Amino acid sequence: MSREQKAVDRARKAFLTGRSKSLEYRITQLKNLLRFVKERQMEISEGLKKDLRRSECGTPLYETLGLESEINLAVRNLKQWAAPRPVSKSMMTISDQVYIQPEPLGVVLVIGAWNYPWAVTIGPLVGAMAAGNAAVIKPSEVSSHTSKVMEDLLPLYLDKELYPVVTGGVTETQELLKQRFDHIFYTGNGTVAKIIMEAAAKHLTPTTLELGGKSPCYIDKNCDLSIACRRIAWGKYSNCGQTCIAPDYILCDPSMQDRVIEEIKKNIKEFYTEDPKKCQDYGRIINQRHFKRLMALLDGSTIAVGGENEESECYIGPTVLRDVKPDAKVMQEEIFGPLLPILTVSSADEAIKFINQREKPLALYIFSSDNKLIKRMIAETSSGGVLANDCLMHFSVTSLPFGGVGNSGMGHYHGKYGFDNLSHLRGCLIKQLKMEGVNKMRYPPHTADKLGWARFFILKHVDFGSLGRMALLALMAVFVKFL
Repeated sequence: MSREQKAVDRARKAFLTGRSKSLEYRITQLKNLLRFVKERQMEISEGLKKDLRRSECGTPLYETLGLESEINLAVRNLKQWAAPRPVSKSMMTISDQVYIQPEPLGVVLVIGAWNYPWAVTIGPLVGAMAAGNAAVIKPSEVSSHTSKVMEDLLPLYLDKELYPVVTGGVTETQELLKQRFDHIFYTGNGTVAKIIMEAAAKHLTPTTLELGGKSPCYIDKNCDLSIACRRIAWGKYSNCGQTCIAPDYILCDPSMQDRVIEEIKKNIKEFYTEDPKKCQDYGRIINQRHFKRLMALLDGSTIAVGGENEESECYIGPTVLRDVKPDAKVMQEEIFGPLLPILTVSSADEAIKFINQREKPLALYIFSSDNKLIKRMIAETSSGGVLANDCLMHFSVTSLPFGGVGNSGMGHYHGKYGFDNLSHLRGCLIKQLKMEGVNKMRYPPHTADKLGWARFFILKHVDFGSLGRMALLALMAVFVKFL
């Protein structure tokens, strides 16, 4: 039996003991996870610095503060989320108990990504734990130092049978995917997502896929361009552009292009100094394979800002490309790096058409002071999420679902949405062995009179206030007597 199979088997046996169904146990484990995040900041930060050259302040800002918020939200609201949820009643169920009961799915596989390895690995884990599942945690091998921190330290805080950490590369992941899970939650790229869906299909396992795509950023003439470009520069170059919801490219009027370039250039200097390579807040490309991929994307494009690079350090400076054509190499795949192409469009109509001719992105960014235009672009396009007049910030709003659509993914998480996504929402109807006369309409022999009563009870909408309920009960008594 492989190491991976043993970990899954132990997790399932632990789940079948029933201990994770206890709300008190779940809350205890979530609090232990929170304690881990707080107590192990140094180890977390050191791992991220080695993997991505993340700064000491960047670690809490982009990773752990959001996790703390997510865990605190789950602890505060778990009893409410897990409680039976009453639903509306019909004339047929007026005297019955009708409700939704969230219940755990079983054993969940969480496969994380390397770009924000704590946020996108432990974030889904919070939802899995809150929902009462066991969870096998598979951190990305690409962020190897962070993966090692998870493997060594998480078992010191969490139930290591219910929440095992399995490390390794492609071979280990393939072995995991041979096992049966009750849900697979994957964050990464579309190519691997297809492999995961194929493996999941063999066991009819549902999946959540948090992917990416080319997230457009439309800048309207009617906006404060200085503020817009400042927020775009922050959203694009944070984590060296290695963010699934980073603005992938800009769409703007030709008359705005020069000003956009100058404003972004000014903000690059303000954020990362004259020499971003020496700035502690500017990261590095994760490895040389991705460095070479990004450098190849520059072929055929005109560099307006930046372009500095050094392969030995996996360094590519913040870069802006001008007059980019739709068929340029940089427009054929998600960039996932610090290259920002600008394409010109003559109108919002053309921008909408351009966006709709491509795969549905994970995010759509709109910069405009015209609320009607913002609402129009929301209505006439499709994307995982929409953010007007800022970048990235919708990820931090736990009251919004985060997830993709089409090629940018399926399913969602954050807050209650993560809890529901990793729960089975079980429909429950509890009737009494009384008032059997009401059921005569459904029993043979079927007659026109019975059909008439059935039509009335099934199709009639009634306000079930106290008087309405009394009147209905009286009507049902008459029905029972005369049918």
